[in-house]
Amino acid sequence: MSEASEPTTGEQAEPVNPHAEVVRRLASAMLRTAVWPGAATVVLGAIVATVLVGVPGLVGALIGGVVAFGSSLLTIWLMRFSGGMNPQFVMVVALGGYVGKMLVLLVVMTLLGGIDAIHRESLAFTMLATVMVWAGAEVVAFKRTRIPTIIPSN
Repeated sequence: MSEASEPTTGEQAEPVNPHAEVVRRLASAMLRTAVWPGAATVVLGAIVATVLVGVPGLVGALIGGVVAFGSSLLTIWLMRFSGGMNPQFVMVVALGGYVGKMLVLLVVMTLLGGIDAIHRESLAFTMLATVMVWAGAEVVAFKRTRIPTIIPSN
């Protein structure tokens, strides 16, 4: 080995956080598993809303789907961001992210609900369906990754 690759006596290698690696691996698996079903749900919601309601249904479904898709991606980002933190703080971040996501969805529904060019039910049902499908795909990914919920210390 060369001298450049070896740490000097004053430097110590930063310890690897096994919890961070597990959380980031799980976030990647959840993202891979949920993206396509989530996108398909938005497309299906847009098609159904367009057939049933017309252009306002299409606009409402697309807005609802994009907001739900974005909020679901935010959950994955929060997992990656907080993965290296203390596991108890990760739960605080997760619960805070959930509350924040619900508030954003409520605000979007409230602000856009009175606009005539947007069909409120199309927005709501596509948003709900996308969030539910994404959450279901995350559960499937969690079960498939077979990550232990308790990581023994070394």
